[in-house]
This record gives sequence, structure tokens and C-alpha cells, in this order.
Amino acid sequence: MCKTLKTLPFVLVLSACLITSAAAKEEVITINDLVNDTLGYNGQTVTVEGEAIGEALERGEYSWVNISDGTNAIGIWMTKADEDTIKYYGDFKNLGDTVKVTGVFSRDCSEHGGDVDIHCSSLTIVKSGHSVISAVSQKKLIVAAVLAFFAALLAFFYRRESKKRKSSD
Repeated sequence: MCKTLKTLPFVLVLSACLITSAAAKEEVITINDLVNDTLGYNGQTVTVEGEAIGEALERGEYSWVNISDGTNAIGIWMTKADEDTIKYYGDFKNLGDTVKVTGVFSRDCSEHGGDVDIHCSSLTIVKSGHSVISAVSQKKLIVAAVLAFFAALLAFFYRRESKKRKSSD
């Protein structure tokens, strides 16, 4: 009995720590799962993670930011202060910042004309984006040179035939 009383506080503290860490760990939901179960997630606080893409659309003190997680993309309504923490947006020249967004999911947001969106309550930069330097492959350079050669050859023969026709008239 005495041993049980001594181990009971240890077990309680350990259980509390495990429950707290499990509750603190947010389950990241794919955007495709949200889109496929809009009724189930409507009005729920969700966490998504993805690359900020395109550009921010500023609306006064708020901004729209689109993120893509590879399964789908969704618009995030956030404060201008949150939007200012995003430095890179994915496009042809950049790999966008990877962000983790927690907020309320709406399948038909009355504030935004019935759009599907997430109203951000917290935003974390998971990984910074960067500029992308795309090198032109050697194969593409060779194909371009060959096509340019044939185009010049065609232009030469066309011009020569045009001169012959004009001189015969």
C-alpha cells in the first residue's frame, strides 16, 4: 500500500505530461481532406501546412494568401501583420515559405461571398522559401540551335525563290 502511494504521484504527473503534449500537438489536415469533407470540418478549428503561392491580396488590415500542400490549395484570410511574416511566395522564380496555419474552416464563408476559406488565428513559418535558379538543360540548347539553323536555312531558300520569281516577272 505504501509503495502504491509513493508511485501514484509519479504516475499522475507522467499522465498529465503525456496528455498535455498530445493536446499541444496539432494534427495537420491535408487541404484535400478539407475539400472532400467540407460539412464535417465546417466551423471547426483546423491546422494546415503548405507553401505560400502566388501573391498576397491586401484588403485593408487583412490579406488573402493562398497556400498549396501538394494535394490542393486554399485561401487563407489573415491579418496584414501575419501576411508580413511571409517573405517568399511560390512562383516560377521562387519556392514559397512553408507555413503552418491554424484557423476556422468555412465551407461557405458568409463574410466572403460563400467562398471556402480558413480564417487564420495563428501562422508559423515552418521553412523559409528562396529564389530558384533554373538552368537551361544542354538538350534544350541543342534543340534550339538546330531549330534556329533550319529556320535560317528556310528563310534563305524562301528569299532566293522570291528573288527568282521577281526577276522572271
